[in-house]
Amino acid sequence: MNQGTPHIVLAGGGTAGHVNPLLAVAGAIRDIEPTAQVTVIGTAVGLEKDLVPEAGYELDTIEKVPFPRRPNLYMLRFPAKWKRETAKVRSILETRHADVVAGFGGYASAPVYATAHKMGIPIAIHEQNARAGMANKLGARWADFIGTVYEGTGLKPRAGADVERVGLPLRPAIASLTKRIGDDRAAVRRESAAQLGVDPNRPLVGTQNCFVCLLLIRAKAYTKAQKL
Repeated sequence: MNQGTPHIVLAGGGTAGHVNPLLAVAGAIRDIEPTAQVTVIGTAVGLEKDLVPEAGYELDTIEKVPFPRRPNLYMLRFPAKWKRETAKVRSILETRHADVVAGFGGYASAPVYATAHKMGIPIAIHEQNARAGMANKLGARWADFIGTVYEGTGLKPRAGADVERVGLPLRPAIASLTKRIGDDRAAVRRESAAQLGVDPNRPLVGTQNCFVCLLLIRAKAYTKAQKL
């Protein structure tokens, strides 16, 4: 453990389902321990490549290393790719002086779990899904703590690991909005309507209905063009 300042490395990404809980936890860490050094390991192709830097965190990238699911040419290339990316992860964890690793699933998590385990770095996992993915199933073998949203995720923790149903971490803006809606839904509706420039007393068309409307507009425009 680094003296004074904790160094925490978060790993995960690919989709918003992995990235948003990661960023929510990163924000909570900074609220609780403002001096903490929080960095993220992800890929250069997932949503994390934009969302993590925009949230003010440094992103170290590795290549995706999906596990082979069937016999094919990739299965032959996998061992060399795994070795290369885990070596890169080791260098990142050493450079960042990681005291603990917290993973949120996704392609970047698996090599981070494996490397942290070999280095003796404590591992925490958050599983957002009802059924755990392959990366978190791997990490659960070594994790000291596993937090879940649902029961029966399929994770098999090691002996002595703490497993707790903690729910889904929310970004501060969403958490704050949820609380405000609970306190005074009508006021939030009026304020939001004013920001959007719409009437708070009229229904707002949802995304699904918007999509249908756009399809209808396109269809009518196409029909009109055909008649000309």
